[in-house]
Amino acid sequence: MPKKIAAFLQRRIVFLNPREELALPPHDALANVPLNALRAAEAVARHGSLRGAAAEMGVTPGAVSQQVARAEEVLGRALFDRRPGGMVPAPGARDILRLLSDGFARLASGVELARRDRAHILTISVAPIFAARWLIWRLGRFSKRYPDIKVRIESDVALVDPNAGDIDFAIRIGPGNYPGVRAEKLFDHRFIPVCNARWAERIHEVDDLAQVPIIQDTRAMFSWDDWLRPEGRDASILRDGPEFSEASLCLDAAMSGSGVFLAFEALCWDALDRGQIVAPIPRWHGIDMAYWLVSAEDRSLSAPQRLFRRWLKEVLAESGLGAPEPPTPEPSDPDARG
Repeated sequence: MPKKIAAFLQRRIVFLNPREELALPPHDALANVPLNALRAAEAVARHGSLRGAAAEMGVTPGAVSQQVARAEEVLGRALFDRRPGGMVPAPGARDILRLLSDGFARLASGVELARRDRAHILTISVAPIFAARWLIWRLGRFSKRYPDIKVRIESDVALVDPNAGDIDFAIRIGPGNYPGVRAEKLFDHRFIPVCNARWAERIHEVDDLAQVPIIQDTRAMFSWDDWLRPEGRDASILRDGPEFSEASLCLDAAMSGSGVFLAFEALCWDALDRGQIVAPIPRWHGIDMAYWLVSAEDRSLSAPQRLFRRWLKEVLAESGLGAPEPPTPEPSDPDARG
C-alpha cells in the first residue's frame, strides 16, 4: 500500500457512504506522556511549590519533583524555574500549564458528574431568601415525588460556576446573558409595597404613602423610585422609617406593624397569600432583572436535573409567581389573619 494512502487511512474512518468521514483527534500526542506527570506539573503550577502539590496528591515532594522532571523530559522543554521562593512557570510555559489546569478541571467535573448521576444527588445553589421564603416550603413535594433523588441545598449569594465543582443548578437574580453557562428565565424580579392590615386601612392611593413610616432595606437591588416613577411620583414624598440590612427582617417588620416595605415578589408572595401582610396598592413594578435557573453550558442535564427543572417550572406556575396581581387570601383560609 502506498505510504500516502496508509497515512491517510490512519487519520480517517471511512463509512459505507464514502462521502461521510470522521476526523480522529490526535490522541497519539498523549501516548507517551504519563498522566501522573502532567497532573504533578498542573498541581505545582497551582500551588507554586512542590510541597503544596505533594500534600494535594498524597505523596512526597521528592516524588512530585521526579514527576515534573518526567513531564519536562517527555515534552522536551522546561515548565518551571526552580527558585528559593518556589516553582515559577518558565518563559512560554504559562499557556501550557493553564491548558493542563483546564483539562484536569474538566476531567474532575466529568468524574463528579458520573458519581452524582449514579447516586441521584442534586446540588442546588440558591440565594438564602429565595430558599427560606419560597423554595424550602415546596421542596418536600419534590422529595415525595422522587424519593430516590437526594437534594442538597447550598444557600449562598455568591456567584458560582456550574461548569466547575459539584453545583448542578444555581438560582440567581440578575440581568441574564451570563457568559459560559446555560441560563433559563424563571420569572421577572418585581416588587410591591406591603404592610399589615392596620396600616393598609390608611393607604388608598400612592400619595397616602407619604403619611406612613417607610421601612428601608439598605442592601436592596432596587429603590422606591423604581416603583414610584411608573406611578408618576418619586421617593421625595416618603417619610423616614426603620432600616434593616436584610430583606427578611424588613418583611417581618412590616408584618409587625413597623410601616410599609417595598418587598420583592419571591420574598412576600406566600405572606400575601396567607394574609400575613397586605398589598394596599396592588400593582407590581420591576427593573430589568429576573430569576434564572443556571446550569453548565458544556454538558447535558443529568436525569435528576431534568426532573427538578420540570418540577420547578410546574410549581412556579401553580404558585402564581409572575401573575398580574398579587395574591389575596380566601376568607375561609385558616392561616389568614390581619
